[in-house]
Amino acid sequence: MRWLQSPNSFFARLALLGLLAACKQPIQDFRLYKGPLVRGENITTIYSDSGLTKIEMRAPLQEEWANGDRTFPKGIEIWFYDKNGQRESRLTANTGKFEKMTEIYTGMGNVQVENTKEKKRLKSEELKWNRFEKRVYTNKFVRIETPEEILLGDGLTAAQDFSTYKILKLRGTIPVSKI
Repeated sequence: MRWLQSPNSFFARLALLGLLAACKQPIQDFRLYKGPLVRGENITTIYSDSGLTKIEMRAPLQEEWANGDRTFPKGIEIWFYDKNGQRESRLTANTGKFEKMTEIYTGMGNVQVENTKEKKRLKSEELKWNRFEKRVYTNKFVRIETPEEILLGDGLTAAQDFSTYKILKLRGTIPVSKI
């Protein structure tokens, strides 16, 4: 009964017994977190070159995930600037995502691209944007409105400023004068 004679030894052994008993309990409530690592509100991202703004992105909410992907669950707005630093066109979407692996942004739901200088507008339900190739594209239905006509089709590839475009499968053309 020597261990009873030293109170420190008794409590140390009691603590060790408690730890050993606790280690034998199975971990049942362990769950891996699968949500975003970072959330930011009212985010503005600016891409510039030689002091001139080239692209300005705004989002009410941005989430970043462990693999570097980002989501924009409350919408996204992207302004494209011309060589003089003036706003030239704007892309908006109800939601968006960025895939880090491919460096591609995707706008989804009521996607619109408007070239404010040329008064052209594109509407689609989904549009992808490649920042490095400076182009937008989709395989979904598109509607393009210009001052002269309305074009309907499936699939599109265009310059990111919407100055040039090509509809992959044209469904029809409606002259604005007939409307």
